[in-house]
Amino acid sequence: MIKARAPRNRTLTCTDAEMAELSAFLLCVSTRASVGSLTNHVINQDYFEVRPFLPSEFVDLLILDPPYNLTKNYNGHVFRSKEANEYISWFDGILSSLIPLLRTTASVYICSDWKTSNLIFPIIDKHLYVRNRITWEREKGRGAKTNWKNNTEDIWYCTVGDDYYFNVDAVKLKRRVIAPYRSGDGQPKDWEETKIGKYRLTYPSNFWSDITIPFWSMPENTDHPTQKPEKLIAKLVLASSRPGDFVFDPFLGSGTTAVVAKKLGRRFCGIELNREYCCWVLKRLKQAEVDNSIQGYAEEVFWERNSLNGQKQNIVTKSSDVNALELFK
Repeated sequence: MIKARAPRNRTLTCTDAEMAELSAFLLCVSTRASVGSLTNHVINQDYFEVRPFLPSEFVDLLILDPPYNLTKNYNGHVFRSKEANEYISWFDGILSSLIPLLRTTASVYICSDWKTSNLIFPIIDKHLYVRNRITWEREKGRGAKTNWKNNTEDIWYCTVGDDYYFNVDAVKLKRRVIAPYRSGDGQPKDWEETKIGKYRLTYPSNFWSDITIPFWSMPENTDHPTQKPEKLIAKLVLASSRPGDFVFDPFLGSGTTAVVAKKLGRRFCGIELNREYCCWVLKRLKQAEVDNSIQGYAEEVFWERNSLNGQKQNIVTKSSDVNALELFK
């Protein structure tokens, strides 16, 4: 059944014709793959089917966003919640199989919710050095009459060893100044006056309240049930990789990791089982060739939500009216 959408709804979809053509650009791996053959490709297969053919120690940054221990329908592929020990074993199998793919200097970010975090932390701590737990606020989230509304998720920040890259200056947050103190000579103290107000750059903490979940009027939005925002992934990519580094996502979903890596000048590869999701990724990647903007990220800093009043933002995708298939030809 085709969804009826509002006239201004900009959710990315693919027609049957686009699916047929875009599918030809998806990669299928059945023999030993080189790093070059994987670079900037989307693989349409099950991760465990692909894993034996992946090269060793090629990943600089791993973004791991597997299904949480919840029953959820991923466009016909239903992941069912498991007993705790079964999920732990399943997750351990994934993470342990990924470790040989990582460079000794690699960083790893693992997405989770509060319940699943309790299960997977001992596994993560067994295989990696856990540096921090980021909690980010989802402004969406269903209300509950008998419990507190759940609107946060976790991201475990880990490294393979003690030698790793982290660029805090690349992920500073620009905030509006509520109390604009001045020094004795009347000059701003740790803030600046701009045409659109008073702002200061702050170091990021491990609680992120500046993330906007993709919704129907944003060009990055898809119908994926657990899509991560580009702004969220951009923070991980900028903090823990250099331009040209290799970013890998074995549960690619709607493709946010690949799209952000492309926009920020990193090499990437992602694996996704669902064919339609893969086609969405390719369409988003082609749009990124003509518009590399990231909502909430401008002038090489991240802005707190709703703080760009009066400043022209390039949020509208320039390629929204472009036939992505033409760009492949």
